Amino acid sequence: MSRVRFAPTPLALVAFAMLHGGVAHAQAEPPLVLKPSPQLREDIPATTRNRLPTFLSGREVHGTPDLNAVAEGNAQLRRGDMVIMADRLEYYAPDDLAKAQGNVHINRAGNVFEGERLQLKVESFEGFFDETRYRLLRNDAYGQADRVDFLDDKRSIVRNATYTTCRRKPGPSWMPDWILRADSIRIDEEDETGQAGGAVLSFMGVPVLPVPSVSFPLTDKRKSGLLPPTIGLDNLSGLEVTLPYYWNIAPNRDATIYPTLMTKRGLDLGAEFRYLETNYQGRIRGNYLPNDPLREDDRWGFAMLHSGAFSTAAGPVALNLNLNRVSDDNYWKDFSRTTASLTQRLLANDGALYWGRGNFTLTARALKWQTLQDVTAPIVPPYDRLPQIVGRHVRNDLPGGFESFLEADYSNFQSDPVLNNQPNGQRTYALAQISRPWQKPGWFVIPKLQLHATQYQFAAPLSTGAESASRALPTFSLDGGLVLERDATYFGRNFRQTLEPRAFYVYTPFRDQNFLPNYDSAQKDFNFATIYTENEFSGNDRIADNNKLTLGVSTRLLDPDSGAEAARFGVALRSRFEDQLVTLPGAVPASDRLSDILFGASVNWVASWSTDAMVQYDPQTGRSIRSTLGGRYSPAPYRVLSAAYRLQRAQPASEQLDLGWQWPLNDLWRQPDDRLGPGRGLGEGRWYSVGRLNWSLADKKLVDTIVGLEYDAGCWLGRIVFERLQSGTSTANKRVLFQLEFVGFTRIGSNALQTLRENIPRYQFLREQITQPSRFSNYD
Repeated sequence: MSRVRFAPTPLALVAFAMLHGGVAHAQAEPPLVLKPSPQLREDIPATTRNRLPTFLSGREVHGTPDLNAVAEGNAQLRRGDMVIMADRLEYYAPDDLAKAQGNVHINRAGNVFEGERLQLKVESFEGFFDETRYRLLRNDAYGQADRVDFLDDKRSIVRNATYTTCRRKPGPSWMPDWILRADSIRIDEEDETGQAGGAVLSFMGVPVLPVPSVSFPLTDKRKSGLLPPTIGLDNLSGLEVTLPYYWNIAPNRDATIYPTLMTKRGLDLGAEFRYLETNYQGRIRGNYLPNDPLREDDRWGFAMLHSGAFSTAAGPVALNLNLNRVSDDNYWKDFSRTTASLTQRLLANDGALYWGRGNFTLTARALKWQTLQDVTAPIVPPYDRLPQIVGRHVRNDLPGGFESFLEADYSNFQSDPVLNNQPNGQRTYALAQISRPWQKPGWFVIPKLQLHATQYQFAAPLSTGAESASRALPTFSLDGGLVLERDATYFGRNFRQTLEPRAFYVYTPFRDQNFLPNYDSAQKDFNFATIYTENEFSGNDRIADNNKLTLGVSTRLLDPDSGAEAARFGVALRSRFEDQLVTLPGAVPASDRLSDILFGASVNWVASWSTDAMVQYDPQTGRSIRSTLGGRYSPAPYRVLSAAYRLQRAQPASEQLDLGWQWPLNDLWRQPDDRLGPGRGLGEGRWYSVGRLNWSLADKKLVDTIVGLEYDAGCWLGRIVFERLQSGTSTANKRVLFQLEFVGFTRIGSNALQTLRENIPRYQFLREQITQPSRFSNYD
């Protein structure tokens, strides 16, 4: 058997290349330089990897054809996305075995291992590495171990190991702020998880979480297992400790079981199930607290959201469910964070079926409310609809440019007639509408004719003795306006300015409706959207008598290049030609010929500033009835200040100031230079102030308060948040939330992030992975 030996040369490295499974002739060539290509950005398929050549280079290379090769002095072995560097490298072709000694460095797809002795089967990536230091690309984690066993190209076991994401610093005495020590850590690149056994998590040198076994993600991919415990302090429930378990049932289904131990209440058993299928999706959540000592009763809550479609002989039918039930009236006070309703005291149980074909749609709905009463502040329960059936037909392509709209609604209203002071009943309502829009560039005119017809059947006689009632009346409206444009310059900036006058006239004759019960009508909010509508009441129990003309004008400043709106200003008022006669129960008829005047403005002159204002001005009293002024300043990521002032003189009167913010304290006015991009914060060593304050100027007290601090140490984040939320006229729920986030590993403490995201406008996470790292971002 012949033997080939090459002498080192100072001008070039000598390369010895072997095809896997065969031998190539030795030849002198410059070192191979790898460049990323689109074909190598995903994992290399096994069929392709088997055909990849192996490149061996060093200052001195010698070997035996078809058998082995040895490289010494700056030795390198490359195959595909893997490179091995060492003082000495041996490669045995029949076994595809590489042995390396002295300053060994291996980089496979961005994962780096360093040590003194390596033995590895290159293709199957099986072998071991002694006295190893490692770094993982996906989450930039580091550590060291007595030994690493490579099971294959996706899995490895790190023995007697440490693990951390704290950045390496120079110096022999460096110790990371947090570190996980474990008897073994199993790294699974395919599942993107790590499994540590015999582990202890230490923070600032103090053990904080000893666990016999812990699983943690290498990315944000879902996985089954125990989640870190959350700890909270509540003035009603005491100390709360939750130990969640996450069950990744399937890619489209999962469940979370979260038992919570409360020192004042006992053990609350909670669970949530989520599902996402091709034609439907939803979420089911439930809580059960047996024998609550503070209420001396069992407590429970249930919530379900479902939306989807299924096939029938008549075509596809959509089904939406929104179900919410709790055990008692005090549930919203005691467990405000788990009550599945924005209104808290009104829990909707709503189910609806939708079917459509062509221009026709049909809806069948059942709605039942659970009203949580408070003896200190009782509320009138809304009406259940058991059932409601609505049909609609829309045509926008009638001959002559006409458009039509037909709607029929049957509703069976049920509630407590004593609390509502009126009988239950059935209502059948129909609306027929036809319009003929004329629209051209620069102007539009839309005449519209409506016919309303209503029939009532009551469960008990009215005060007039009537057991049924009917109503029919027409409505005519005419809407028209201009859209004029010109080029303009303000403060040295060019704009495309519009002038948009608009007139809206509506006439509805009077029909006496004040004796009818009110099941679902309410006064619409007075704003720029509702002032141009035919009926000032929502619902179908009241059709306002109208002989009114609304006049308004608005102007906009548009960027001539992008079309973005830099500013908008508007004013509108309504003129009433006849006194109002149709009102809601207990309301006073309006006799003023001129309504309040609406003023509105929105300015977004630069990207960092945004302001909105709306004033409802009463010319008779010379003061505003309602005012809203809001602004936001956000000059850069993680810097946002928002403020809103709200005044309402009408009953219920209120005057409030709302402030929200997220701002770095280290750089109060100066923007730091080390921007790391979205989801990476502004650099380590920074404090952030976060919060939201809602102040009642009338009562001179805080209504809701959320104030906290965040600290970014680079590899860990700390948060402490104080929360006070009003739960009644004289009661409030208070919590202290403390959370430690070990970047790339886990979070422990209370769920402060959820509170900050839900309450602070435009709050940004300090750590939120936006893109997956490329393995070529750390390739040798």
